[in-house]
Amino acid sequence: MSRFEIKMPKLGESITEGTIISWSVQVGDIIKEDDVLFEVNTAKVSAEIPSPVEGKVVEILFKEGDTVAVGTVVAIVDIGGENSEDEDSVEALQSSATDESVAVVSKAASEETPQVKAVKSEEERWYSPVVLQLAREAGIQPKELDTIPGTGYQGRVSKKDIKSYIVRKQSGGIMIAKPAAIPEVQRITPASGTFSAEGVEVKEMDRVRKVIADHMVMSKHTSPHVTNVVEVDVTKLVKWRDKNKDAFFRREGVKLTYMPAITEAVAKALAAYPQVNVSVEGYNILFKKHINVGIAVSLNDGNLIVPVVRDADRLNLNGLAVAIDSLALKARDNKLMPDDISGGTFTITNFGTFKSLFGTPIINQPQVAILGVGYIEKKPAVIETPEGDVIAIRHKMYLSLSYDHRVVDGSLGGNFLYFIKEYLENWKE
Repeated sequence: MSRFEIKMPKLGESITEGTIISWSVQVGDIIKEDDVLFEVNTAKVSAEIPSPVEGKVVEILFKEGDTVAVGTVVAIVDIGGENSEDEDSVEALQSSATDESVAVVSKAASEETPQVKAVKSEEERWYSPVVLQLAREAGIQPKELDTIPGTGYQGRVSKKDIKSYIVRKQSGGIMIAKPAAIPEVQRITPASGTFSAEGVEVKEMDRVRKVIADHMVMSKHTSPHVTNVVEVDVTKLVKWRDKNKDAFFRREGVKLTYMPAITEAVAKALAAYPQVNVSVEGYNILFKKHINVGIAVSLNDGNLIVPVVRDADRLNLNGLAVAIDSLALKARDNKLMPDDISGGTFTITNFGTFKSLFGTPIINQPQVAILGVGYIEKKPAVIETPEGDVIAIRHKMYLSLSYDHRVVDGSLGGNFLYFIKEYLENWKE
């Protein structure tokens, strides 16, 4: 028997584990290449994992609901062949299985789930993108979907459940059951000797929030943070946007925001100061050859994700606008692929979206700096003219740069931030 190991794939940068939501195969099943083996959920993406080989499933090592580290063997497939089969070729195939699985997952997910996202109902019931896609195609509304009994992990509706329901519905044999309750909220009962625990509700963080929490704590422990703040006169940029936004929308099909201009300024600054486009590994500084700018996006569930604009320095303003808009839409529709959230070398977060003047952002490890963009507001300002100083109304905003003081000193951080300020203030209308 030639054994092939199916491993938990890595579905994104900083992802170290995944939870097996459901198995689509059982021991003894004969599978073909690209047949779905299991569905996995991580903090950032949910995907069905296809088989990179064909053969017979001889062992399943983890059950539904288990959280498994990336690279861990989760199943064994007998791929047949004679005992004299070239072991080196089998070993090479096994070593590349994870990468192949991720590539196929990305392709399958983009084809199968073009306009749906994973959401929770009012009862906090989770549905995978595949389940939502099948429900939409069958005309099943959210309220009806909530009534379908699930056989998956924690009562979740699996692909098999929704298909079975659709078949029974079409044949007129529907039996509606209440959705299984998920014991996610725990109420504290005051113990003897406590005084005011009554009325406190404890709710466990979801997976995304847990990863964010761990990542933020790790970043503060890893990098000594320093933050510089500058005020930027963006009057020229505001006038330019007002003048061109309508024509831009007609031409490109996306709204023209300030973020493409800010991203362009950041990309230029990173090219001018490559010491900021680095990461730290022990006492080594890793200089990155590509300028990949992450743009923080707030999700509909209140969480945060950072899709990445790759080679931002090679894109013109139009290309940046389209790329940023596309990534933001994919993020809010839960359609981001692993490649969309990996490889970032610098991050921008927009506090101005929430009308905040500025903030002191936490570095997105393993990067060494992050730019915070504040709210643009009108202010009276002193303007120098040939006839003397005058007071005028100008559009101003604050930019804040948090950087890792292990490798970025005040001089470098200040010059980098001032470069962005000058670029935006001298925007060509």
